[in-house]
Amino acid sequence: LKACASLADLEWGKYIHAYIIRYGFESDAFLGNSLIDMYAKCGSIEHACRVFERMPKRDVVSWNVMIAGYAQHGKGEEAFQLFLKLQCEGGVELDRITFIGVLSACSHVGLVEEGCYLFDIMNRDHGLTPIMDHYVCIVDLLGRVGHLKEAVEFIKG
Repeated sequence: LKACASLADLEWGKYIHAYIIRYGFESDAFLGNSLIDMYAKCGSIEHACRVFERMPKRDVVSWNVMIAGYAQHGKGEEAFQLFLKLQCEGGVELDRITFIGVLSACSHVGLVEEGCYLFDIMNRDHGLTPIMDHYVCIVDLLGRVGHLKEAVEFIKG
């Protein structure tokens, strides 16, 4: 699946997915996460979403891969909504990767308020100290929408 994703070979990816279903491995979270990643990287976010929705049990990687898939496809609003759904459902501990994915998604589509909200709750509500990647996402977000003064202030911060 990783090779299919790297090569963006959707046809072989679908073949492997059929094999996984045929031999009863579809409930395996690792394979489900790999399928989501493969479909997203092959340009089929719809298939990725279907796999995600049909997963009997999702771990943090499942959510992160789906959020990243939305980000790769310029679907920032969907990534943000999925993040909110993850928060509501609970049961999965958010991590720094979760926030990098959703901040990146917000950055790509100019969701400034949402991105700033996410950065704020990261430490306050989830106890996660931002790392350089999170700061880069916020600077990118502010820069993309022309808020250069705010980006500089944020950097000086």
